[in-house]
Amino acid sequence: MSGLVTGDAVVLGLQPARLPSRALALVIDLAVIWTVYLLLSIGLALATASLDEAAVMAVSIASFLLVLVGAPIAVETLSHGRSLGKLACGLRVVRDDGGPIRFRHALVRGAMGVVEVLFTFGVIACIASLVSERGRRIGDVFAGTLVVRERVPAARGPMASPPPPPWLVGRFAQLDLSGVPDDLWLAIRQYLTRMRQLDPAVSWSMAQRLAGDLAERTGTPAPEGVPPAAYLAAVVNERQARDARRAFTAAARRAGLGPAAARPTATGPTAVPAEEAVDRQDRTAERPDARSAAAPAGSRPLARPSAPAPTHVPPTGHRGGFAPPA
Repeated sequence: MSGLVTGDAVVLGLQPARLPSRALALVIDLAVIWTVYLLLSIGLALATASLDEAAVMAVSIASFLLVLVGAPIAVETLSHGRSLGKLACGLRVVRDDGGPIRFRHALVRGAMGVVEVLFTFGVIACIASLVSERGRRIGDVFAGTLVVRERVPAARGPMASPPPPPWLVGRFAQLDLSGVPDDLWLAIRQYLTRMRQLDPAVSWSMAQRLAGDLAERTGTPAPEGVPPAAYLAAVVNERQARDARRAFTAAARRAGLGPAAARPTATGPTAVPAEEAVDRQDRTAERPDARSAAAPAGSRPLARPSAPAPTHVPPTGHRGGFAPPA
């Protein structure tokens, strides 16, 4: 790891580029630059043949500075640290905090590169890269930059983390994992997938360091007596379980946004006309067996509605007054 720390105190898991890959990228860049410089020098020599010696010397110096110094600075500034050689080798120049470089970084690197690469044929740059812990040359030290590898070799087979011990499954269900950065998760997963390939002492040391970082991010210390590797595997398993639950919940919500199925609506009892009800009672009264079967036990039979008493209507011939008895 590069040990790069951002402004938010997050350790980046970038891999510094070492001398072989940097030397190959530099050879590609120098081949392109010298080719352009030679072609430009031939063209300028033909164009300035009629000028005096001082003018020719001034044009030569200007072309040298333009191609061998200005061109690399412009390319690194515009491409954010990726020249043609670095692009071919999968390298990139970044700041000490992992951010993209700017013009001032490229300017310092280009100015120092003239001394330690062109004038000394790369001897000073090679020595500085070998001595530096992160493979930096003098220009990188002065500019505050670092060359890192963008392409990391893919692991053979799926990167599956080993399952935690059964007695640790579900033990960290209440653990707050919101403060753990993605880079730390990546480092933990890479360790869990490769811990069997490491030396036991190195594996134990890395597990302790990662467990300490994880406990610091979560605010909860690791349980006593739990091996660091088992603790890391259990916490990673808990995070994967939470991610799976969130994914299933989101899928269920998306499925519920579609057209809803028609739901049966409850309807009240249908009203029966009085004449039909009376007719049904008459038919039931004629059949005692059916009436006893239809009526539930302990219930009283429905009383047949009696006909309303006739009301006295006065004769139509008399509009009012006393009517003598017949």
